[in-house]
Amino acid sequence: MNRQKSKLVRRKRRSMHVRKRIVGTAQKPRLTVFRSLRHISTQLIDDLNSHTLCSISTLSPEVKKNLKKKSGNNIESAKLVGKKLAELAVKKGIKEAVFDRGPFPYHGRLKALAEAVRAGGLKL
Repeated sequence: MNRQKSKLVRRKRRSMHVRKRIVGTAQKPRLTVFRSLRHISTQLIDDLNSHTLCSISTLSPEVKKNLKKKSGNNIESAKLVGKKLAELAVKKGIKEAVFDRGPFPYHGRLKALAEAVRAGGLKL
């Protein structure tokens, strides 16, 4: 097995380790986060109906116009994405969510995003 394949297998294993205990419903959806080197994206997912309730990322027009840097890879952009996601969720009547960090450790940009979502009125 080459190194790249084993790296992907380890990442999938970490992701499933977190996700096996988390299920999102329509009233309490799963807030999933994907973090790349440059961008961060989030979704609120209803797993029972396999439906995405809302999503936003640093590539979204409403976030992109408020970013100071072009890359969008900093903590401030994660806070902005979290704030905008909380606004969208509150508009849709969602008050609670379950945080799914995937294979990523809870620090840095993920922590900033989660704190901004909480400050925006969504309970995690």
